[in-house]
Amino acid sequence: MPVPMPLARALWAGAGAALCCVLVLLLHAQFLREGQLAAGTCEIVTLDRDSSQPRRTIARQTARCACRKGQIAGTTRARPACVDARIIRSRQWCAMHPCLETEGCDLLINRSGWTCTQPGGRVKTTTVS
Repeated sequence: MPVPMPLARALWAGAGAALCCVLVLLLHAQFLREGQLAAGTCEIVTLDRDSSQPRRTIARQTARCACRKGQIAGTTRARPACVDARIIRSRQWCAMHPCLETEGCDLLINRSGWTCTQPGGRVKTTTVS
């Protein structure tokens, strides 16, 4: 029994729309794979360590972030993250929880960064440039 013409047209239109959606999703996925970050995420671009001084390691890290409106690149749990821009503007660094859960956070006296103190007494100092 043949399919009525209006129904056949509706089926073809639905198939065409579904194919279009699949193509758009594939193109979007390819675009994300080629360097586009998802909103609200960060990635480390460079990480340089200098251990030339005894008992001291200097590390410089560069991150790339795609933050949402009202957010800016920061640090959460020792990883680059998008944080509330008000934290950065007010230099209340510890409010973005930059240290690991087992570490204590303290602002530097001039508010140019923070320190993370581990339970054993080891201190990591981070300054913002």
